[in-house]
Amino acid sequence: MKRTLCALALSLGGVAHAAPVVPQERVQALAVDPYWIALNHYETGKFGGWRSYVDDRKFFLAKEGASHPDAELAATLKALYAPPDSGDQHAQCVYPARTRWLREQLQLHDLPTPVCAEFNEWFSDIAPDSAVLIFPAAYLNSPSSMFGHTLLRIDQADIDSDNTALLSYALNFGAYIEGMDNSILYAWKGLAGGYPGLFSLVPYREKLAEYRSLENRDLWEYRLNLTQAETARMVEHVWELKQIRFDYFFFDENCSFRLLELLEIARPGLTLTEQFPITAIPTDTVRAVKDAGLVKSIDYRPSRERELLTRAKPLSREEQHWALKLADDQGQLENPDFLTLPSERRALVQDTAFRLQRYRATSGERDQASAQRSFALLKSINRNPPPPLDVERPGLPEQGHQSRTWQVGAGSRDDRAFAEYGLRMAYHDLNDNGYGFPLGAQIEILQLKLRQYEGNHWQLQNLDLANIRSLTPRNELLQPWSWQVASGLARVLGKDGDERLVSHVNGGVGGTWALNDDTLAFALGTVRIEHNRDFAAFIAPAAGFNSGLLWHNPLGNLSVEASGDYFSNGEVRRSLSLNQQWEVATNLGLRLSAKRDFSQLTAPQNEVSLELKWYHY
Repeated sequence: MKRTLCALALSLGGVAHAAPVVPQERVQALAVDPYWIALNHYETGKFGGWRSYVDDRKFFLAKEGASHPDAELAATLKALYAPPDSGDQHAQCVYPARTRWLREQLQLHDLPTPVCAEFNEWFSDIAPDSAVLIFPAAYLNSPSSMFGHTLLRIDQADIDSDNTALLSYALNFGAYIEGMDNSILYAWKGLAGGYPGLFSLVPYREKLAEYRSLENRDLWEYRLNLTQAETARMVEHVWELKQIRFDYFFFDENCSFRLLELLEIARPGLTLTEQFPITAIPTDTVRAVKDAGLVKSIDYRPSRERELLTRAKPLSREEQHWALKLADDQGQLENPDFLTLPSERRALVQDTAFRLQRYRATSGERDQASAQRSFALLKSINRNPPPPLDVERPGLPEQGHQSRTWQVGAGSRDDRAFAEYGLRMAYHDLNDNGYGFPLGAQIEILQLKLRQYEGNHWQLQNLDLANIRSLTPRNELLQPWSWQVASGLARVLGKDGDERLVSHVNGGVGGTWALNDDTLAFALGTVRIEHNRDFAAFIAPAAGFNSGLLWHNPLGNLSVEASGDYFSNGEVRRSLSLNQQWEVATNLGLRLSAKRDFSQLTAPQNEVSLELKWYHY
């Protein structure tokens, strides 16, 4: 009976907890505190007031909490004093970051003490001590990753002493996709916010395998100088966001923007997100994190593809053929002709074959025959080991030019002088300043150019929605396809010798070859669909070609291109162009362009221009 009465008294004592009466002025002050704003992901509304980036009703305790920070704070304060018998469903268990902050701000020493078993077990398993910002390099074959990606790695205290990075957790924000949308639909819905975004926390080894092996992307690891308390504060907030939906957009409310919000939670006073009101390109956000003084050290993890190509680089053509044979048939290890190679050359060939075998295995199922070949190569490598692999670290991506480009130029087209003004939202073409970007990669999104001819005649010269090119060189070991795709409005030669503004979609596929470390040659077959008022049909298809050279020289990047389109209605359109960019500074370039256009509709026309390009976010 005594025990029963005691338990009843304790239960009644729990019910007796009541939220303190906080003056309304204090509530209003806390409700607009930058940290409370960050905890609830509020932004200033377009017509005043507040709105939360969170697109999930269950995140808020107040009915109007998504737009009223004061109402959400009052509802949270009340919920923290609810009886503790709800356990894991108690507000203190669901909102540990809010609880911590309100306890500190209001000196809440009389809070009930619910048992938060699920949160405590989860937090203990992660054991957050420090954090690393991970940047997987750009991957052009995925619409969501063509600008690169960012995620966070949460490390335990013994990460350095025990070398246990693979046991850490990767904190990622990405689009949640249900079903099997194709690439075009995926890109469109990603641009239009058609997918919800969710945070996920998974073992880092899984993300490492996905980015470095499956997608063959270099990884940059930026160790942050967050303290243990700051890292723990951030992870507490991640618990609050578990299965909470946000809107997701490729260019602004994306992986990088959401991670900047988390860093503002970790270290109050940071102002990272306000730097990205329009777009949040991953390299720009990495630069912002570095400029804020958060980066302590930088490590580089080359992709399996880069390791393979580095190992194969000193091999002759014959030796690369041997590597292909060994990767296909382990019996070639005993081939007398192979054994006649010097021991040190065989060591390089065997290691190249093993890396090629492992590279191939990531793109398909690892069958028994593949495993046997790998095992045989490993045994041979152990008997005759190669020298350590030394992969040259490429330029730091955040030290390349910034993503938005303002352009102003002047030129002449068939003796008509013009001035030209342009803006490109993102982010790099083949001739742009090259540091930190791979040679042969181009991603241009939303580029506008206006031209002013003599006599104050203005015209829209072009509006590119997207212009993407992937010119990856082929070699003896790897045979990737090069491709390009573009869409928008552009000027072409018309019947009366003037230029017509046409809408178009075009693409192409072909091959690229490295003539040396700084020169690429490419040739692609192309197709084009165009709406042109000079044509009888509403749309006209064309087949054609695009070929040329790309040379990274001491001044900058030089490209020489020839292209042609052969329309089904008989129109033939061809062009020759040359572009040389001088890299004046990282974020400043001067480009000379010369072009000759041919069309059956009119006489050839020549154009020369000089353009100043300012890269600025």
